[in-house]
Amino acid sequence: MVDRLSLRLVPDELWELAEPLIPVFEPRPQGGGTAPLDARAVFTAIVYVLSSGCAWRDVPPSFGVPFQTAHRRFGQWTEAGLWRRLHHAVLDELGGRDLIDWSRAIVDGASVRAKKGGSMTGPSPVDRGKPGSKIHALSDRDGLPLTVAISAANTHDSCALKPLVMAVPAIKSRRGPRRRKPAKLHADKAYDQPDLRAWVARRGIKVRIARRGIESTGKLGKHRWVIERTMAWFTGYRRLTLRYERKAEHFLAFLLLAAALTCHKKLRKHTT
Repeated sequence: MVDRLSLRLVPDELWELAEPLIPVFEPRPQGGGTAPLDARAVFTAIVYVLSSGCAWRDVPPSFGVPFQTAHRRFGQWTEAGLWRRLHHAVLDELGGRDLIDWSRAIVDGASVRAKKGGSMTGPSPVDRGKPGSKIHALSDRDGLPLTVAISAANTHDSCALKPLVMAVPAIKSRRGPRRRKPAKLHADKAYDQPDLRAWVARRGIKVRIARRGIESTGKLGKHRWVIERTMAWFTGYRRLTLRYERKAEHFLAFLLLAAALTCHKKLRKHTT
């Protein structure tokens, strides 16, 4: 039986999308034939860690999942690529209901301190050189994250633009073929490079990158607030406010799960 907290963290509609993507349980060779734990309970425990920011050992016993198992399964599911596939599945649902606004995409990055260091960390230019990582996101016009990535904190924002644009998956449309390109791309002055402008234009996307020394901060804010709100949505998942994971792939896994949950909130809003 699913309790109220579990339903709030993982509503039935989200689980219907996630369940078919969960890798088949394979017991460890040294195991003694123990029956596998309920996959939904494990998934819910992982969402709880992301949302609350708690350590794995603090996962409430009420979920019925030993924290060691939740942590181990998180690593296995990360290696299997579950979180990116889940994000794509939610985007497909949104696209199929015409809930993605492709008229404009916005790209930006935000730094996060890395508590324990690890791969893909570097001295943060906005945090007195302390070790950190950077979250990168590309959203639609309404701030829905279409794709996300991470890098070391000392990586220039502009380095993430091409990978982000190329990583947008082919998303289902209500009418016509799948789509993966916005009509226009907005970015701030950090992305003001001639080669990036030319590269985006060659892909058939209109370029709207702010020019250094020409456009005012006030004018930039007209569209920038959308992606800033997306970043604020991410920091609502407390596991993303500080990076505790030494492995970059685990931090990215939490970011991808947060992107999937953020998109699913809009899906729920339009289906309830």
